[in-house]
Amino acid sequence: MYDYIKTIIPGERILFHVPMSQYTTFRVGGEAECMLMIQKEEELAELIPYFNRIEQEYFILGNGSNLLVGDKGYQGIVVKFGEEMSQIQVEDTRVFVKAGALLSQTAAAAKRHSLAGLEFAAGIPGSMGGGIVMNAGAYDGDMKQIVESVRVMDRDGQILTLDNDTMEFGYRTSIIKNRPFIVVEAVLRLTRGNQEQIGARMEELALLRKSKQPLEYASAGSTFKRPEGYFAGKLIMEAGLRGYRIGGAQVSNKHCGFIVNTGKATAADIKEVIEEVQERVKERFHVTLEPEVVFLGDF
Repeated sequence: MYDYIKTIIPGERILFHVPMSQYTTFRVGGEAECMLMIQKEEELAELIPYFNRIEQEYFILGNGSNLLVGDKGYQGIVVKFGEEMSQIQVEDTRVFVKAGALLSQTAAAAKRHSLAGLEFAAGIPGSMGGGIVMNAGAYDGDMKQIVESVRVMDRDGQILTLDNDTMEFGYRTSIIKNRPFIVVEAVLRLTRGNQEQIGARMEELALLRKSKQPLEYASAGSTFKRPEGYFAGKLIMEAGLRGYRIGGAQVSNKHCGFIVNTGKATAADIKEVIEEVQERVKERFHVTLEPEVVFLGDF
């Protein structure tokens, strides 16, 4: 298999025994057996059908901001987009964004071109690809509001273009959650704005985040989706779990919707805290908390 991969991408972009703690915002996780750094769509179009044909497990990695990798690592292949798959191009009020670009970088580019509508994403640590998959949002904004179309790759390496309606955006979901598609590029439609006002709004939201969220600790942001009719953080607090801790993993004292790595957490610590929170909230309020976090590998 690796001999074949080397015919598609050069050896220096094929990495082995990669510590995933360096690629997740939780800063935990064992080694990935192999990581491929992809620079061109053509490389992806060769590899994805091949992996599916030989039934090789793989995982498309964004910025690792919603990911918990087990301490025993991941035996599949991690596919990571490189610089050429992270480009941002602005044309009038449209922004063409490759999947590997960070949401924060995209928001900054929009501001430079005096384009409004992406301010909410300035503090979200994810990639564009991940943001599209989960319809990332904050402070009354989300991707659904600004996405014009998305280019995706299917299992056969073919490119499809999906418009906003076809994407089936919902709360922390999209059509890609249930289909074997890989986001390659998104086209955003923004509006003309005042650069100073756009910057001021970004600063306002940054201050809000700093005051309400435990940004001083490694985390994956909000750990749980918002259950219908409730707020996850409030349920967790009322279940008496503020500050609840296992090893180095803790329910944040600042915002109970966050589980943080206080410095020496293991992935198992974090997973145990998540499970205990789910159990206690279910027991007390009969509400099932669904994690936003994706679990990968062996714990």
